[in-house]
This record gives sequence, C-alpha cells and structure tokens, in this order.
Amino acid sequence: MHLPPVHLAIMQPAGYVHSLAFLDHARYFRYQFRRLGAQVTLGKNRLREDAVNFVFGAHLGFAPELADRHDCVFVNLEQLGAGGAQVDPAYLALLARSAVVDYDAANIPAYSQQPDDVPVVPFLHAPYLGTAATGIPAIALEDRPIDLLFFGSMNPRRKAFLDRVERSGAQVAVFDHAVYGDERDEFIRQAKAVVNCHFYETSRFEQARVFQCLSLGTPVISERSERTQPPQAFEQSVTWLENEAQLDRFFAETFNTPAWFEAARAQLDNFASYDPLEGYADVLAFAAGYRQVRQGMRSMEPWQPTRMNLGSGKDYKPGWLNVDILAQARPDVVLDLGQPIELPLQLPTCGGGQVLLQPGSLEAVYANNVLEHVPDLPRLMTNVLALLKDGGVFDIEVPYEKAPTAWQDPTHLRALNENSWVYYIDWFWYLGWFEHRFEMAASEWLDLQLKPCAKEQAAFMRVKLRKTATTLRERTLARTMQADFGGVPDDGVDGIAAEALQVVSYVEAMDHLHDSVAAA
Repeated sequence: MHLPPVHLAIMQPAGYVHSLAFLDHARYFRYQFRRLGAQVTLGKNRLREDAVNFVFGAHLGFAPELADRHDCVFVNLEQLGAGGAQVDPAYLALLARSAVVDYDAANIPAYSQQPDDVPVVPFLHAPYLGTAATGIPAIALEDRPIDLLFFGSMNPRRKAFLDRVERSGAQVAVFDHAVYGDERDEFIRQAKAVVNCHFYETSRFEQARVFQCLSLGTPVISERSERTQPPQAFEQSVTWLENEAQLDRFFAETFNTPAWFEAARAQLDNFASYDPLEGYADVLAFAAGYRQVRQGMRSMEPWQPTRMNLGSGKDYKPGWLNVDILAQARPDVVLDLGQPIELPLQLPTCGGGQVLLQPGSLEAVYANNVLEHVPDLPRLMTNVLALLKDGGVFDIEVPYEKAPTAWQDPTHLRALNENSWVYYIDWFWYLGWFEHRFEMAASEWLDLQLKPCAKEQAAFMRVKLRKTATTLRERTLARTMQADFGGVPDDGVDGIAAEALQVVSYVEAMDHLHDSVAAA
C-alpha cells in the first residue's frame, strides 16, 4: 500500500501552555512513522490538505468543519468514561464520527460501540531521547541532585499522595510553573526517580507521561490501584506501590539504597527491550486506507472560506483563512492585501490545497494589531471591502496613538485614534468607493490587559466596521466629489435589438457624417 504523507497537528488555544505536553506524543508518532518510511511533518493548529492529519489535543477545541475538508485521525490521550476527564460532549461526538487512535482500550466505550475499529498503540521506549542520540551524558543515578521529581497537573488527590511520600522521609521536587519539552527533560535527567500518581479515579496508567521518563534514563515509582492495567512493557520497568503501607516501607527502607539503584537500572534496561513498531505499522495502514476512501468521496473544488484572519504566527485561527505576507508565520496563504488584487483570485495554500476568493464572499475579517504595519492602508481597506459580503464585518484591534506604549515597535508605521476611520465611513468617495462603504458598528477602548476601559487609560482601540451599501444621496455626493462621475455607463450599442436601430441605417448615417465633414 502506498504510504500517504503524514502531518501531526497539535491543537493549542491561544496562550495555552499545557498543549506543549503533546510534543512528547507527537514526536513519538513521528519517530515510529519515519521508521516505516512515511514523510512526516509537525505543526501547531495547522492542518494539511495533502496529508493524513493525526490531531493531538482536539478536546481543547476543534472546529468540526475542518474534518470535512481534511483527512483527520484523532489521537485521544484523555482518560474517558466514568471517573475520568470531564470533556465537552462535542469532543465525544467528534470521536464517535471520526477515525480515532487511542492509547488505552478502556477509553473506547466512552465514544464508540465498535472497539475493534479503534487502533490502540502504546508509548514505549523512545531511543531518540537517549545519550547515544542526543549526546547528553547520563548522570549516574546515585549522583543525581534531585531525589524525587513530580510534574503534571496538581489536584487534592495527587497532593495527598505526594504529602505522604514526603512524610515517609523522601524529598519531592515540584515545578512552580508549567515546563515542557527539553526544558523539563533537563530536570528529569537530574532526578534519581520520577514519582507518578493518578489524577482521576479511573486510575489508568499514565504511560503517555512515564514513557518519556524511562526513555530519558530516569526510573519511575508509580502508584497502582486495582484499576491500573499498564501495558506489559511497564510491568517490570516501573517500581509499583500498591498501598499506603508499601509506600511508607519503600521510601523508609528501600529508596536510595544500592539495591534499589541496581534494580532501577535493570528496569530501564527491560523497558528499552520493547518495540511497538508493529502496532504503529497497523495504524499507518489504517490511516492510508482511511485517506484512500476519503479521496474518493471528496470534492476537488477549491476551498471558499467565509472568514479571514489577517495574520498568522501565534495569532493563527483554526477554521479561518489565515493570511500573512511572511511565509515564516506559517499562514494558510501568503498574500499581501496591501497590494492590488483582482477578484476572483485562486491561490495555492501552504497546506497543499487551493483556495478561491470571490468578491462579496466573506462574512468576517479580523485584524489584530496588523493595520499599524501596512504601508498602503487604503488599498488594504479597499480589498477587504470588496471581499466582504453586504453586512459583513471587519473586526480590528490597533494601538491607540496616545498610549505610553505607542510607537515602541520599530515596525509600526502609524498609531491610530478615533478619527482614523473617517475616510472609510464618511469620506469614502476620497478612496474611489461608490457602491459600498463601512459603517461603525461598535468601538471601545482597551487597556494593556485588553480589558475595556476609559479613553484616558487606553492602550488599544477595538472597532467593528460593517460593510453597507451607499444611499442614493451618498452616491450623488460621490459623483459630485470624485475626480470622475463615479462610473458612467458607456451606453454602447452592442446587444441592443436590431429593430431599435432601424430609424437610420448605418450606411445612411455614415453618408450623412461624411457630407457634414465635407461641408465644414
């Protein structure tokens, strides 16, 4: 079977740091798929039209229409069902109608009545994290400066567990803020062990966290309840604490002893012997078949968006057409609306598809701190007006010119005030506009925290402009004030019924013209 390109998409609401946790899992998928010969890319919030998209973190928000236009396989990493994570019902509905991969079969009944249709794959040894791959020297367990490290979300259950560990004589280091990726891994490598305890009453084993620690060469000491059913690879690779008496005894008598260090090294060696490649081969084959079926059903027409975001980078808006002048911002299309464009306009997307922009096709355009950078702002406003349908809105946030923070950015060409919109609303004819203009639908002042405030405390302005048709009186004014007459019909005869031209034949008219010229 031909392997499709694979794109790994991590969903991250704006500013939500905890989505970075999914980097561990996306990297593991990427490693396994590349071993199987697939071409794999990784992105944040972006989906590709020319690949199978494995989506991580969709429970944080995922526009359903994105799955209509893209081939998506959702990777569920949440503990679902009674006693598990309280997720939005929309997420369970999304999983129920979509292709899904899970890490634990116990989650599947929460969203599917056909568990055999959902591939289950574990997170096991990750060789790319070891010393041979990274070149980072391993510190002997006995010499590591951190006794026990805990990382992850805290709740009363976990706090009670960690308090008991410390009462048993061990010291537990906990981060005072969220840390992920290489920055977190640096601390894991310095810990004699990572302690793991359950967040939910479901008590499903947190293999998606533990595999990273074991692969980094750090032992894991984990709580285990009657419900905890880890994959076989973890049975002899983790130190298990099944009750409070065992916990007290372990930390008082066993932890930090030569015998435990020896046993911990054996556990790490055992974990490194497991390879889940066969399971990931099944997942890749599943994705290839899914894409093949989808390709036969999908329309080949270009995407015609109804919402446009002028910006990308950290301001990327999933489900919108994200436009930027810089390719490194990873927009959907690279396009400068500050330059002349001709509509309709068909463009290739950066995700391997096509998009068609029609005049009067957009319901909304959003620009967050963009207009202050645009050299030809009237041109951009003209293009946006042409793209919006009647009643469509242009939502804008810009710096306020009198704020202390104004002009700090060296790339700013302007700061704006309440008079900056006059030309687009009242004096539209200066811009050559005739049939449409903007009207002010709403406006407010914002402080540095982007909260509404009085003008005296304002750092930004937020305005909502609505496209509206000009009135007869406004068009008359435009004809009066513009350099031309606002577009006068050329009154050509093409297409006029022949009988309407029978008053004077063409030959007679030309003869009369020649006679008149000769007489003159």
